[in-house]
Amino acid sequence: MERAIATLQTGSDVDDAKKKGLWSSLDVQFYGYVKADVSYDDSRANPGNFVVWVNSEASNKDDDEFNLTANQTRMGFNIIGPTSDTMKTSGKIEWDFYGNYASENKPKIQLRHAYMTLDWPQGQFSILVGQTSDVFSPLVPTTLNYTVLWDAGNIGYRRPQIRATKTLKHDTKTLKFQGAISRTIGRTDLTGSESGADAGFPTLQGRASLTVPLGGPKPTTIGLSGHWGQEEYDLDATGRHEDFDSWSLNLDITQPICKGLTLKGELFKGENLGTYFGGIGQGVNTTGMNEIASKGGWVAASLGPWSRWSFNVGAGVDDVDRDDVAAGGRTLNSAVFGNAIYAVNEYVQVGCELSHWNTHYKGSGDADDLRVQASFIYKF
Repeated sequence: MERAIATLQTGSDVDDAKKKGLWSSLDVQFYGYVKADVSYDDSRANPGNFVVWVNSEASNKDDDEFNLTANQTRMGFNIIGPTSDTMKTSGKIEWDFYGNYASENKPKIQLRHAYMTLDWPQGQFSILVGQTSDVFSPLVPTTLNYTVLWDAGNIGYRRPQIRATKTLKHDTKTLKFQGAISRTIGRTDLTGSESGADAGFPTLQGRASLTVPLGGPKPTTIGLSGHWGQEEYDLDATGRHEDFDSWSLNLDITQPICKGLTLKGELFKGENLGTYFGGIGQGVNTTGMNEIASKGGWVAASLGPWSRWSFNVGAGVDDVDRDDVAAGGRTLNSAVFGNAIYAVNEYVQVGCELSHWNTHYKGSGDADDLRVQASFIYKF
């Protein structure tokens, strides 16, 4: 095959091919996993393949369902180089198949990460440009459910941003500062415009963290973070509009207890967090024209690995101010989960997860769901 390709090239074309190699002149590493999820819910979960909240049982009580999907299959490229004496460059592209509005057996690609990083190691400073996870509330629990307690106490998602990171190290202590300007993901207003872009300026994000030994097998990390942005919601073509703030204040902690046991968790409080997986997916009440306030958090413990086994347990809650939502709105969403994951070999894992979800509504319709999920993962 290589000879056949070479016969179509002449002169400098062949020389360029030798310099660049098959993929690129850079170090490109392909990675990912195939993941199949089988689940049973004893009530109607939203959206179904995974759980974010439980649908109202005002009309459909205990409406069980069965799902089977491979949409969480994930692939990506880590790109490394070039590197000079003072600066390192790298990039990342990653996607899965949970793109919207597709048939279950014909899923669409969803972009997760796509960014480049410029790193000056001597100055302990870096700049990231592209799409990746939010700066604030950076932790996630280890769940087999695709959403990692989103809308049940864990906020933050992925969006385009320009981020700067400065690290200060002294002996065994590390202080890190991160700041970013990010794309405001809003909503379609009454004129058909996107309210985030219409605000005319980005959302600001920031986090400061301290990593210090506190007696455990590894250092403890405590972070304080937050964000602020604004949406301009046009009411008509005459220029009348409402401005909606979006903000959060967050605390995150990672605490190793002993070998094989690590605790981590987050707390949050804020308003208009729908696009950040807060407020149980509700950001603005467009009937009352007000931001929806919410607060909550999550805690999880990771145990192992012991031999080929690892275990994870945790719980989370998102508590919405019921005065801010209209009738039928979601006012509280909580979840408790536990899973066991067995490594068949270096590349294959099998896991089982049991979780209980409880969603309250303003008015009738409070719902709960017991979910059993099995996952089969083949890493490469």
